[in-house]
Amino acid sequence: MISSSPSPATALLTAALAHIDEGLLILTPEAEVTYLNNLGAEFLGTTPASLQGHCLWDVMPQIPQDFPEFYDTYQRVLADRFPLTLDDYQLYSPQMLHLRFVPWDSQVLVYCRDITIQKQAQMELQYYSTRDELLVAIDQRIHQSLNLNEILQTAVEEIRQFLDADRALIYSVNAKAEPIELLAQSCADNLRIIPTLNPIPEGTTAIAPSPEPDLPPPIPPKSCVSVPIFQNQQRWGVLTVQQWDDSREWHMVEIHVLEELANRIAAAIQQSQLHSRVQDLNVVLEQRVQERTAQLEQAIAWEAMLKRITDRVRDSLDENQILEQAVKELATVLNMGSCNAALYNREQGTSTIYYEFVITMPTSQGHVAKMTDYPEIYNQLLQSQYFQFCSITPNPLRGHVAMLACPIFDDGGVLGDLWLVNHAEHAFEEAEIRFVQQAATQCAIALRQAKLYQSSQAQVAKLEEINRLKDEFLSTVSHELRTPMTNLKMAIRMLGLAIQQQQQTWSKLTLAPTPMVLRIQAKIDHYLSILKQECDREIQLINDLLDLQRLENGAQGLQVEPLDPSTWLPQQVQSFDDRARERQQTLHLHIAPNLPSLHTDRANLEGIVAELLNNACKYTPPGEHITLQAQLLPRDRLQIQVTNSGATISPLEQQRIFDKFYRIPSNDPWKQGGTGLGLALVQQRIQRLGGKIHVSSDDRQTCFTLELGLQPPWSDRTDHPTTTITADLES
Repeated sequence: MISSSPSPATALLTAALAHIDEGLLILTPEAEVTYLNNLGAEFLGTTPASLQGHCLWDVMPQIPQDFPEFYDTYQRVLADRFPLTLDDYQLYSPQMLHLRFVPWDSQVLVYCRDITIQKQAQMELQYYSTRDELLVAIDQRIHQSLNLNEILQTAVEEIRQFLDADRALIYSVNAKAEPIELLAQSCADNLRIIPTLNPIPEGTTAIAPSPEPDLPPPIPPKSCVSVPIFQNQQRWGVLTVQQWDDSREWHMVEIHVLEELANRIAAAIQQSQLHSRVQDLNVVLEQRVQERTAQLEQAIAWEAMLKRITDRVRDSLDENQILEQAVKELATVLNMGSCNAALYNREQGTSTIYYEFVITMPTSQGHVAKMTDYPEIYNQLLQSQYFQFCSITPNPLRGHVAMLACPIFDDGGVLGDLWLVNHAEHAFEEAEIRFVQQAATQCAIALRQAKLYQSSQAQVAKLEEINRLKDEFLSTVSHELRTPMTNLKMAIRMLGLAIQQQQQTWSKLTLAPTPMVLRIQAKIDHYLSILKQECDREIQLINDLLDLQRLENGAQGLQVEPLDPSTWLPQQVQSFDDRARERQQTLHLHIAPNLPSLHTDRANLEGIVAELLNNACKYTPPGEHITLQAQLLPRDRLQIQVTNSGATISPLEQQRIFDKFYRIPSNDPWKQGGTGLGLALVQQRIQRLGGKIHVSSDDRQTCFTLELGLQPPWSDRTDHPTTTITADLES
């Protein structure tokens, strides 16, 4: 392998590089081969002996023409004396080589290393990377789009480009695996395809991107590969890739890519089918939602109509208005041709249409039907049962119509009926029937309510007449009793004067009365006192009755004048001092300082305060207290309170204490009796003055609170009550 006369440097290099694992070629500047190992000769496709000592260009003249880059690199290394490399060279061997040119002394070392395995690994890595990108692109299209046509078209285009094929297509098959429809295909430019070539479905259109007549006729593909597409474990379609140039050998990795792609397409098909099913379900759901919405809107409209009828029943007592509103609402909301309401006369056995609302039907209002003439209808209605039917014999006015009859009934029986009339093809639904029944119930309530109202109005009128007669009687009796009671009081007064004169006469005659005369005289004085007290009570009763009647009728005038509470109230209390001391009661007066003047009717206010103090004295036991106090409240209102201890009024009695003729039972320690008109007069008078009064009682203490404005409530009005005062019966 070494020349016969090697130089010392070459001999040394040969000894040093005898065992390297790379091909080595040593060239002189003239390209003479001074050294070549076996591996290098193998890469050059020759033997060391055939090149040793010869010029490389002379022995292998084809190298500069076949590998100009090799020659150029060699010349550059000689000129620049700088190492250079070349990759992916095969020279005369099938291996892929890596060449390294290294200047050494005056020669050039060319190292040759086999990189076939690395290149194959790189190619496989790039292939799998491209395959993964393809599958990711298909997955992204599946996730981004639910359009199966777009997904299939993207798949055939990507796989054709990835495999560098002439054509890729997807077609569906039937149960016998026969093509039935071409779904997607991608072809190389200027490629003409025969429609019937395997495997194109029958009836599909030929693909001819360049249909110029001077092109050569189409030829069949020289090689193809197909993989099935399964769906639900059944063959759904086929993915096919075809090649028209030199016969191509399909590698297993390419087939695996097609199988992976077929799986992706199967997933896309399933996704599309699911989406289609979801869309169908959405359509069904939307239809149901629309139907439900329509039902809800209808229910809301019916509910609003029923509320209007119910409100009319609640707000009105006129059955005419209520039933007219009901038939109008029913005909309008339910879109009926007509609706009418009939009332029954059970004694006469008739049904009369009193209320009707028509839209497209002739009117029947006022029609009277004999129940015995239509037993099949009214027997069922009188049993509180509804029914619907379509007339067999056409009505002279309406023709063939569909009708719904619903009874109007309550606990007292059937009062009438509701009839709804529509065209013959209409069938009343269950919801409509329930709705009409609810409306009929409201109509029954309205009829019963109207009858009760009419009955109550008759009773009220009767009671008002009785009350008027009672007032007239009391007024008449009171006026009729005034003269005899006045005369009786005058007679008692004259009798007392006569007895007094008789006693004075006996005293002048110095006649000493006997014990019997003294006893008789004492009895006469006692009876005369009883007569006087009872006469005063009767006169007070008559005056109270007359005052109460005038106050209730608003016939008593008012005389407004200013009062100073600080001086006026002590005068009212002073008249009860002696009475309180006699009954061992303590009377207190508390008046807030600087109270302003009060403008009111003096007589009525004095009557109120006097009655409250009189009641306090009457119902306060010995040793207890009576207090009258006055103070100013916000908003210019005067408060007067009369409080007594030792007695309690129950809550039930407090509710009736201002009623006429009401007296608290077993609550009169002094046994004075009374008419029960005093507090009723107090309430009427305080209302007449524009004030208010209330009572509170607990813990053996009772308080009457009176509130009045400093100015009468009519002070800013021009139509204030008259100031005329009617005189009472003389006392």
